[in-house]
Order: sequence, then C-alpha cells, then structure tokens
Amino acid sequence: MRLSRALVVLAATSANALNVFRGDGQSVIAGDELDVPGQNPLKFCEADRKDDIITIENVVLTPNPPEAGVTLVIEATGTVKETIVDGAYVNLQVKYGYIRLINTQADLCKEIKNVDLDCPIEKGKISVIKSIDLPKEIPPGKYTVEADVFSKDDEHITCLTATVVFGRKALGGMLDL
Repeated sequence: MRLSRALVVLAATSANALNVFRGDGQSVIAGDELDVPGQNPLKFCEADRKDDIITIENVVLTPNPPEAGVTLVIEATGTVKETIVDGAYVNLQVKYGYIRLINTQADLCKEIKNVDLDCPIEKGKISVIKSIDLPKEIPPGKYTVEADVFSKDDEHITCLTATVVFGRKALGGMLDL
C-alpha cells in the first residue's frame, strides 16, 4: 500500500499495479476527505470508512510523482483494527485509459509476501517501508488502479484508487512529451 496495511495490499496485489503510479507532476497532500494523507496520488474509494478494518494514517511516495525507470520508495503508517487472516482477498482493477488491463481477485496473504509481510496481519499500529523498481518501459498514458480489499468473512478492509499519467521520454530523457 506498509505503509498502512492498505497500501501494502495495493502494492502487493500486483507489482505491476504499482508500476503505473506516476502523477502529473503535482504532489498530493490530503485536502479532501478522499485523499490518502501524505504525499501520494492515492485516494480512498469512498468517504465512509468508519467500518474499514484498516485506518491509513500516512503514505509517502518518493519520488512523488513516481517515474518510470526509478526506484519508488513507499513509506506508510496505519492501524489494523482486527487481525487479518488467510482467506482475505483483493479485487484488483487496472485500466489504461478506458481499456481494462487487469480485473482479477487475488489472495491477499499470498500477495503481501511481495512486500515482506505475512499473514496473519496482527491488530495494532504498523509502519512499512518498501522499495520497488519501476521499469523504464512503462508505456506512456493514463492509468487507473483500484484495489478493494476484504477479509475472509467479506468484511471491508479498505479500498484505494489512483490515477496516474506516464509521459514519453525523448532525447535521452531531456524532453517529456
């Protein structure tokens, strides 16, 4: 996402999903109720999160916005309100413009191993720092990623979304189209 577990979920559900995080050159700092606190392009999917199992307190992406071919460092903090066990899952969707690239359900406990965590995810405070190498070959365009996360009993853990734009580098990276 872990940063709070929710970002771990987002990061872990697909390394490729995080590979599309690139903003339009602006840092995002919480300003409305859907913005995820910190410097990142993440938003919550809905305003009413009081029943979510995870409370995300802060997420910082460095660099922000992320860049193709550059290592992305994710730092997050949050609180897990109840232990998350095997059977939790993520509904993941990635779109390139209006084209749906990925629409899948993933096993959360399998995927969080990609960000050095294991199930069960215990109740309490959590802080995570993770580095992800973004490939330089990310096709230019607008990407939208959504990760909606549920417990094995279908209780809502969290839902995050991000819309990011990757540009095309030309002339040895001197011109961003």
